[in-house]
Amino acid sequence: MGSQPEMHVVIVGGGIAGLATAIALRSPSRRITILERSRMVREVGALLSLQPNATKIVSKWGIDSFLAAAEPMPDRAFRMFNTDGELVREMNLDKKQFGADRVMYHRQDLSLSLKNAAVCPDLPGSPAEIRTSSQVVSVDCEGGIVTLESGETLRGDVIIGADGVHSAVRTAVLGEEQKAIPTGISAYRMLIPTEKLGNLSAPKKLLDPLDPSTTMVIGHDRRVIMGPGRGAKMYGIVALVPDEKMAETSSSDSWVEEGSIEKLREAYADFPAWLHEIFVAAPDIGLWQLRDIDPLPRWVRGRTILIGDAAHAMLPTQGQGASQSIEDAEALRAFLGASPAKEDVQAALERVFAARSERAGLIQKYSREQARPGTDAASKEVKLDPGQFMKYNCDYEGAADWEERQKRGEATV
Repeated sequence: MGSQPEMHVVIVGGGIAGLATAIALRSPSRRITILERSRMVREVGALLSLQPNATKIVSKWGIDSFLAAAEPMPDRAFRMFNTDGELVREMNLDKKQFGADRVMYHRQDLSLSLKNAAVCPDLPGSPAEIRTSSQVVSVDCEGGIVTLESGETLRGDVIIGADGVHSAVRTAVLGEEQKAIPTGISAYRMLIPTEKLGNLSAPKKLLDPLDPSTTMVIGHDRRVIMGPGRGAKMYGIVALVPDEKMAETSSSDSWVEEGSIEKLREAYADFPAWLHEIFVAAPDIGLWQLRDIDPLPRWVRGRTILIGDAAHAMLPTQGQGASQSIEDAEALRAFLGASPAKEDVQAALERVFAARSERAGLIQKYSREQARPGTDAASKEVKLDPGQFMKYNCDYEGAADWEERQKRGEATV
């Protein structure tokens, strides 16, 4: 073997799925190029979680020092309250149950940590090359040729479509465009510096920015999910509103669309005054319409595979979006091996699809089910059970183990 890597992996998309895959596939015999359409100068200000199924995986990649720089916060409990402030359900998130923590990150911090690990020359394997402002317009899946908006073409032995919900690679793999589906729910996102929350009237059991736990307030077919992040310096809030109850138009699925605090308060007019105090403390607010996609009949064509939101975009109600991307990256690492022969690439990718597609599709389904109204309109009784699918989601030890469980008929709910 010569000095040049024998396999070129082209990853389309430099988000969490693409960066995680670049880390997972690092090898001395592999050259990795990430094509990112943006300039990667600004990430959306929002919190996200890596669930135990994902934290178990990343802990094996030797990137703990990079992740520590992102100021992760283990989430110790999930508490659900009704609009009267009564505790309806509490779920302790015990590390012993699934072998790892549920961890909260600021999206920007996690992305930066993954990027630093992907390009670091000191980790095993060759560092990835990230090319920004590289919009992909078409893919020859069989030939492994990616064409950029500039007209430049790149050839890869493996093409990985990690380009999100509006994936150009998905269109190439399916042979037709499959657009994301509006789900009838819109989400307001806020990040509030915790020092702004010190003198509010919210009960401490509902609002304690130093308590490493997640709180949900639910009622009137709406819900608010709150919790600390970035080392408890920020407090993240997501407020979900059915589109028919929106006081403003929400037609964009961009996380950076600006929302109106006045319209948010109008949508939550029948919630307690202390919640409105929290809303008002937000320095800015984002609004986007939640969309997902139906399970795809295929993720693979030729030497090209879809991962992350391009393959299985899902609602945030299970907190599994980023975690499923991590699972995809681990599956590619497991089945592509250290250096498969080029003619074996498609078989390896099909093996990833066989191990991953049913599981990801079920978690998409669960996420939709958890988005249904969680209260009974007549009795105001809270019906939502956030732990309903926890065992299936988090009891996961990697793609090879899951493949064996499939063979034994054990990869079920």
